[in-house]
Amino acid sequence: MSEDIQATVDVVVLGSGAAGLTAALTARGHGARVVVLEKAAKLGGTSAWSGGMIWIPNNPHMRAAGIPDSREEALTYLGSLSHDLILPELAEAYVDVGPEMVAWLETNTSVRFQMVEEFPDYHPEFPGGKPQGGRSLECPLMSYQTLGDAADRVTVGSNYGTAPVSMSESNLGRAIPIGVTDEEKARRQREDLRGCGQSLIGHLFRACIEQEIEIFTDTAALDLRLTDGEITGVQYQREGALHEIKCRAVILASGGFEWNRDMVRDFLRGPMTHPVSVPTNEGDALKMCMRIGAKLGNMREAWWMPAIEVPTDEGFRSHLFASERARPRSIMVNRKGRRFTNEAANYNAFGAAFHEQDVAAFEYANLPCWFIFDQGMMDRFGFVDVPKGSKAPNWITQAATAAELAAKLGIDADGLSKTLDHWNTSVVPNQKDEAFGRGESAHDNWWGDPNNKGTSAATLGALDQPPYYAVEVKSGALGTKGGPRTDALARVLHVDGDPIGGLYAAGNVMASAMGMTYGGAGGTLGPGMVFGFLAGRHAASRFA
Repeated sequence: MSEDIQATVDVVVLGSGAAGLTAALTARGHGARVVVLEKAAKLGGTSAWSGGMIWIPNNPHMRAAGIPDSREEALTYLGSLSHDLILPELAEAYVDVGPEMVAWLETNTSVRFQMVEEFPDYHPEFPGGKPQGGRSLECPLMSYQTLGDAADRVTVGSNYGTAPVSMSESNLGRAIPIGVTDEEKARRQREDLRGCGQSLIGHLFRACIEQEIEIFTDTAALDLRLTDGEITGVQYQREGALHEIKCRAVILASGGFEWNRDMVRDFLRGPMTHPVSVPTNEGDALKMCMRIGAKLGNMREAWWMPAIEVPTDEGFRSHLFASERARPRSIMVNRKGRRFTNEAANYNAFGAAFHEQDVAAFEYANLPCWFIFDQGMMDRFGFVDVPKGSKAPNWITQAATAAELAAKLGIDADGLSKTLDHWNTSVVPNQKDEAFGRGESAHDNWWGDPNNKGTSAATLGALDQPPYYAVEVKSGALGTKGGPRTDALARVLHVDGDPIGGLYAAGNVMASAMGMTYGGAGGTLGPGMVFGFLAGRHAASRFA
């Protein structure tokens, strides 16, 4: 990579996550001169920290495997989840172009995908949903040795790190995980083979290197330059100095605003205190768009994610709290000691549970809340970084009885006792959650106990082996999903409705095509890459 940024290019991409790199590859592949500016010290954004799946209905790998899907099924499914917040033209663009995006990358770059077999949609029993999966894709394992000296340029997060397994080989991504021997894992670590988000970003980054697309890190875009309503450049800061780059198109792909506390307070529909994304997502592009009169949409929404605080040497990290919630011998309760939702439901749906108001008390009914489990779960599964069979660390509250646990947590002891009694008498003889239907959806039974996947026993089990344990669960997010409104070509719209010439948006920086919902595993990255593809292609067409 050269040290100097060119003074003039065709397209500037702001952000180096999956949406931004897809946009850059597409624009370059259609003949444009492209440069990527990344605010952080390392590239990849939250995409590199993620599970790395992309949710693409009717994708080519489904068709090759003989799994039926169609445009009509996918649109019916999204429509059933819409609550009138999904714009039909954006849903249609996403469903129509998603398969094309996958095929284009696989034909024109070194990026490759494979199905995460049988992974169900997040609301699989809704009309058009896929209980047997097929819509979730991932990149195969990739050796970072192929990146040479550039390997260290990719950010590594705490949730997936440099995992030498793909999602298809894990308990999270497959009903019966593909066995990986210790010897094979050791070989993969020697060769620096990585899966999940590291693989996705690794594939995209390697393709950018092959296409000679330069990515400049530690380079913060500050403002957009317009002349007669058309984009003409970007002001940025690098090494403490202000600079400008001239261009004819800018693609915004710099993530959401979840780390900007003022914006979180002003825009989101409820509390969000623990983001699990890269901390450079501070809404920079949103500010740029507001300055030039862009129309905003979906601002109250985020990709909600329950989170817990896990201690580190520096304090704590926000751990995305997903599969643990579905394990048997566990429930979640509020300060009244009562369960309040299906604990195994998809993480995005938890936003609604956390934001429920007790109008009489004028407080959030289910915040704070706690995850309660017993020694049986600890012995069988461990907890987060604590291996099974290990003694629980002191950051996990523990007690010999439910009453003692309630006293330590400051919650209603009688309420907790009744909740546990009802749970145990319901799930033991009947294998049924009478209150919230946990275990009735294919999604619920995908998580939890890997030895019982596909049955309600994967998530239902008595909670009756003391000592009892608890951790407080916080309202977190993978990222926000509101921002400038775009049309079906990913062009940013002015508040008056017309496209702003040469300005595009993709990923969490844009008003999400998904509204308030989350279609399936990869439902964040999939739309980001599809609209990145649309943006890159249309931006390049301006110079044809």
